[in-house]
Amino acid sequence: MSDFETITIPERLHGYPGVAFGGYVAGVLAARSAAESVRVDFRRPVPTGGAVRLGPTPDGGCALTDGELLLAAAVPAAFAGEAPAAPSWARAVAAAEAYRAAPPDGQTDCFGCGLDRTPATGLRLHCGRVAGLDMVATAWSPGAELAGADGLLPPELVWGALDCPGNAAGRLLDGRGAGAVTAALTARLLRPVPVGEGLVSYAWLLSASGRKYTAGTALATADGELCAVGEALWVQPRG
Repeated sequence: MSDFETITIPERLHGYPGVAFGGYVAGVLAARSAAESVRVDFRRPVPTGGAVRLGPTPDGGCALTDGELLLAAAVPAAFAGEAPAAPSWARAVAAAEAYRAAPPDGQTDCFGCGLDRTPATGLRLHCGRVAGLDMVATAWSPGAELAGADGLLPPELVWGALDCPGNAAGRLLDGRGAGAVTAALTARLLRPVPVGEGLVSYAWLLSASGRKYTAGTALATADGELCAVGEALWVQPRG
């Protein structure tokens, strides 16, 4: 990418009200890099419905700005992309059903995990705790409306599938409260993801200290083939 461009994140692609869904934003920035794995750091909330500026950086990445304010930046990153084996489809289905039966309090209209979304309007990453494992997971099938012209899940939505599961890991495995935000997301996409097939998104805790915690996240096919893997730093708001 050699020139700056102006983009607007539609309101429907929000995480918290008025704030763009972090996984989607990270995927948009990552697509501007030729690196196999990319780290995206969020500096400020990215607004929905307003024009922001996307441009290249000297380190081979790109930055999203609002006037003089840096909102997010992407850089090539060394990332091995390791993940534990995905839980079975049946266990992921059970975990998702447990989440929907007793969801934690919080945002219900998030594009990534909102219970109010349909398969056509959101990812519906309803990650519940997997019985017998220190892991959260959901079984899901993206709606046909989310596919690109090639019938595949667009890369920015694959990145999205690596976002909300990290929040669920903090809430269900470490007792974190509502309101945490993605501070950084590093990911590597491993294979195209067809829409219309069953997928398993899952996450596990890597570390936790104070208001911060780090989660590993991954996306796999229903039979366990890894599609993408990530690592996310989450931060809880003060107070």
